[in-house]
Amino acid sequence: MRKGGEKREEDNEGVVMANDFFWSYTDEPHASRRRQILSQFPQIKELFGPDPFAFFKIAVAVSLQLCTAIILHDAGWLKMLAIAYFFGSFLNHNLFLAIHELSHNLAFSTPVYNRWLGIFANLPIGVPMSITFQKYHLEHHRFQGVDGIDMDVPSCTEAHFVTNTISKAIWVIFQLFFYALRPLFLKPKPPGYWEFINLAIQVALDGILLYFWGWKSFAYLILSTFVGGGMHPMAGHFISEHYVFNPEQETYSYYGPLNLMTWCVGYHNEHHDFPRIPGNKLHKVKEIAPEYYEGLDSYKSWSQVIYMYIMDRSIGPFSRMKRNLSKKSA
Repeated sequence: MRKGGEKREEDNEGVVMANDFFWSYTDEPHASRRRQILSQFPQIKELFGPDPFAFFKIAVAVSLQLCTAIILHDAGWLKMLAIAYFFGSFLNHNLFLAIHELSHNLAFSTPVYNRWLGIFANLPIGVPMSITFQKYHLEHHRFQGVDGIDMDVPSCTEAHFVTNTISKAIWVIFQLFFYALRPLFLKPKPPGYWEFINLAIQVALDGILLYFWGWKSFAYLILSTFVGGGMHPMAGHFISEHYVFNPEQETYSYYGPLNLMTWCVGYHNEHHDFPRIPGNKLHKVKEIAPEYYEGLDSYKSWSQVIYMYIMDRSIGPFSRMKRNLSKKSA
């Protein structure tokens, strides 16, 4: 792999900043590691399959968040913002990551049931995204880092504008918008039948909230989604998963306490190696095959990752691994 040596510049303190992505000339590392681990530890296949408690966990989070929105229908804006940041944001981000789990069909063996549950989990988020997310996310797994296909990688436009501490802080605050809108501009897909179902049910729920409880209940849900995806500890996983802090590694795991609230998405190397294993069992992969993970860089704090991303002048949106589409992946 290389980093564009001729495309580098220095800021006014002499810190080298990249003008190009990291480029790899090998396939993504997870498929080969999966084969190696399974050949040595075939019992890992016993971990494959749905999480039997997924529906219950999602139902609790959805119920809590919708009830909170109704209770806050006449609350002051400062109180609403505080509750949205310190409570609602955790619930909505949890539901966003539940949708991630459902995109891998990890609640039910029958895919269509996962789609319906994803639409249900989507309700407190306020905007329809469950079905569209699945389309792009599965490509992120199959074509990790592939130029023009993996929409998890920032665009060149983002990278050219986000070049210093202030612009990185602003980018982090609004990163959920970039994450959501990037694929719609760079690789739009025509909406299908399920997107319209997702849209109709979401608009119906939003309309019910607005009609019976007013704008503040709806605003609370949107605020919870926005602040939970920005300068927030749980949103650190957006950066920690694949931003390159070590040029020899493109996926990073997080082994901290917030895994308990995020469907263990922090076990990200393990997840990419075995996307058919639900989050509540990913820790067992590391326990069974520790030699494949203990030598990799990892994190214990998502807040620290956000801080490092903003303050390290050599790190930015260009700090991602890219590769061209190989014939094997096509």
